[in-house]
Amino acid sequence: MPQISRRQLLKQGTTAFISLSSISLINLIADSLSAAETVISNLENQIPKLMRNSGIPGISLAIIRNGELFWNQSFGVKHKYFKKPVTDETIFAAASLTKPLFAYAVLKMVERGEIDLDKPLTEYTDKPLIADSRIKLVTARRVLSHTTGFPNWSGSKPVWFQNNPGTKFGYSGEGFLYLQNVVEKITEKPLEAYLQQQILKPWGMNRSSLIWQPEYAEIASYGHNRQGKPKSMSKPKAAVSAGSLRTTAAEYAQFAIAMMQPGTIDSNKLTETSLQQMLTPQIKLSYSLDWGLGWGLERTNKGNFFWHWGDLVTFKSFIVASKDLKTGIVILTNSQNGLKICEKIVNQAIGGKHPAFKYWMIDY
Repeated sequence: MPQISRRQLLKQGTTAFISLSSISLINLIADSLSAAETVISNLENQIPKLMRNSGIPGISLAIIRNGELFWNQSFGVKHKYFKKPVTDETIFAAASLTKPLFAYAVLKMVERGEIDLDKPLTEYTDKPLIADSRIKLVTARRVLSHTTGFPNWSGSKPVWFQNNPGTKFGYSGEGFLYLQNVVEKITEKPLEAYLQQQILKPWGMNRSSLIWQPEYAEIASYGHNRQGKPKSMSKPKAAVSAGSLRTTAAEYAQFAIAMMQPGTIDSNKLTETSLQQMLTPQIKLSYSLDWGLGWGLERTNKGNFFWHWGDLVTFKSFIVASKDLKTGIVILTNSQNGLKICEKIVNQAIGGKHPAFKYWMIDY
């Protein structure tokens, strides 16, 4: 990865601060490293201002360029009052950014013939999840494309159908929990152990985990509500495929990079065929938005991107990346206000217009 020193950036002086609506990584993919450094210099100037204006104590970012981690930088503090700085090793709650990572693992199981995307999940279980006969229509494909018909969460009640499976998009964490149970039955391993073995350790995501780790006590950030009141990060004792990942921006960027670099069936990375399957629209959301398998998909004036947001109330996050352009950005924040500045950061860093930010479910 090219190392960008502060000295290099300072040499460019104040003239480097120009409008990033016209200069961004998309425009600089084939350009010089020094021009890309100008993008970074502008981000370093602008991000602290955006944070102050929106009341966001801490943020960590990772930018991918040419299929490699190009820049990883953190700003602000882990706790509004204790003032310990956010570093590149600070752990954030990634929330729903867990979902596409789990989807990737499921597609790898499909490659190995361990699960069929279109076989009813009831065929992998001893008894149906619920008595409703429509449960036999729920498949892994419908879980990963959010077309199960389940609600997002059912709370303490048994899950139910809001829509007939396969007929309508309906974002559902419950579907992911159902598929997680199937995966754990097939692999005969808790999801945390399986993902550590198959993805996290092989990819060097050594600090990432779906359950709380003792070392997080020193390196995890606090979350903050709208008013900036700190709240300690929750400490999951069991993995939740729908949202319990704890990670850093740089480590999650390794996942985005894996989406750009196909492997073989015998490797821990998906083949090109499977990557394309993840990024193939399964259900339409709007004129320019679809959902694939685990990822939101958008068509922009600059190309096709995959994206997802994370929302654990006091932790909010966003990723958008392009397999074709081999560029992307991961943004992790420790604030309920965190998503308010993501669109501006993405526009400045990546460029182009991103309709994902207009998606109605995103709570700014």
